[in-house]
Amino acid sequence: MAQPPADVSEDDCLPEYHHLFCPDLLQHGCHTVIASRSLPRVSMAARKLATATGRRCLPLSLDVRAPLAVAAAVEQALQEFGKIDILINCAAGNFLCPASSLSSNAFKTVMDIDTLGTFNVSRVLYEKFFRDHGGVIVNITATLGARGQGL
Repeated sequence: MAQPPADVSEDDCLPEYHHLFCPDLLQHGCHTVIASRSLPRVSMAARKLATATGRRCLPLSLDVRAPLAVAAAVEQALQEFGKIDILINCAAGNFLCPASSLSSNAFKTVMDIDTLGTFNVSRVLYEKFFRDHGGVIVNITATLGARGQGL
């Protein structure tokens, strides 16, 4: 018996990441949810992906730093698709400058998006769905962390 399509949620990836992950997932029968702080940007990406693959791609506006917003987005995705099988965390805040030029507030913003945001989305999805139904969480990071940034 064929498995029903998987549903994948990607949080706050840049459109370039949506175009890397989503086409393959959609072509393999998954429905997807893509989220970003910019709804117009993510809506355009979702339309292109859905048109190219014939699959459903739900765009959502989301700031991963806000747990209540994350909970609302997860609820919306579950209402649309009934389940989420895979979460791909790839939210990132970056300031491409030497560390000596980075303010404390800028560093806090990066940590809030990259670290706290990943935790928020993972925790909320676990509580709302994965705890009882299982699921997979994939955390994506940018290469800047491996390469480092000079002072």
